[in-house]
Amino acid sequence: MFVVGVVALLANFGAGQAADKNSDLIRVFMNHARVLKLDRPVAKVIIGNSEVADATVADSKTIVLTGRSFGTTNLVLLDSTGNAILDERVMVSIDEGNTVRVYRQTERSVYSCTPNCEKNSNPSAAAAGAAAPAAPNTSMAQ
Repeated sequence: MFVVGVVALLANFGAGQAADKNSDLIRVFMNHARVLKLDRPVAKVIIGNSEVADATVADSKTIVLTGRSFGTTNLVLLDSTGNAILDERVMVSIDEGNTVRVYRQTERSVYSCTPNCEKNSNPSAAAAGAAAPAAPNTSMAQ
């Protein structure tokens, strides 16, 4: 009986840690904006990778975060004395609710359908694919 209680306690502790790990993650959809309201004025905005997300100061207590490309980066907001107001990870992803995926052999295309379907473009992925050497034609048959 004691062992079952300890196992349940450890399972709950692990679930709590997983939730805490993602609690400092700001999620933004690609090509969408998210408004962040602050409790004190911001003096400096720092984005780790501006190709993934962009931050604009709307006013001294309002930041607009826009998803630019798929991926993760970080957002740091500093006050006038250099103290961190916010230091969070930012994850830019696609809005899964309005997408259609088309698979053709090894190629995958993702279309956003709101209201008409348009192909999503990810320039960094396209450039990486174009730079990669062609794979040799191999057969799995034995």
